[in-house]
Amino acid sequence: MALKVGDIVPDVALTHMTGDGPTPITRDGLFAGRTVALFAVPGAFTPACSDRHLPSVVENAAALRAVGVDTIACVSVNDVFVMAAWGRQRDVGDDVLMLADGAAAWTKAAGLDWDLGDLGLGVRSQRYAMVVQDCRVTHLAIEQGGAFDVSSGDAVLRVLQGRR
Repeated sequence: MALKVGDIVPDVALTHMTGDGPTPITRDGLFAGRTVALFAVPGAFTPACSDRHLPSVVENAAALRAVGVDTIACVSVNDVFVMAAWGRQRDVGDDVLMLADGAAAWTKAAGLDWDLGDLGLGVRSQRYAMVVQDCRVTHLAIEQGGAFDVSSGDAVLRVLQGRR
């Protein structure tokens, strides 16, 4: 069953690249005591994710922080090296924390996995955006099929500004 507004996010670590190499980040390390805008994509370097989704997040990073978001993160079912390389290639800098869910453990625990095995892609994440305040989901927008309507950086910004 997929997460819903009001739920506590799964207690599953994700991985990000630091100067010391791949580093796990726990649920509490990421979400406790802060507001996080988490954007999930089916795959790094894929066309819609690279050309539309991640750029919409980067373009809205300052505005998201201005409305109270402490951390902006992007998660995908890719390894930490791929996520770090994608972040460098898309020039996210410090605006977006690039998180790897290599074995889809977070994605499956959140109930937001998407089996794309018939396309040769294996288990991936659905495309979604969520806002988490102190480990609790306060907003969740899951795209349907291949759509890109409700999970962009500007869509989340509108929600946080109170405009839907």
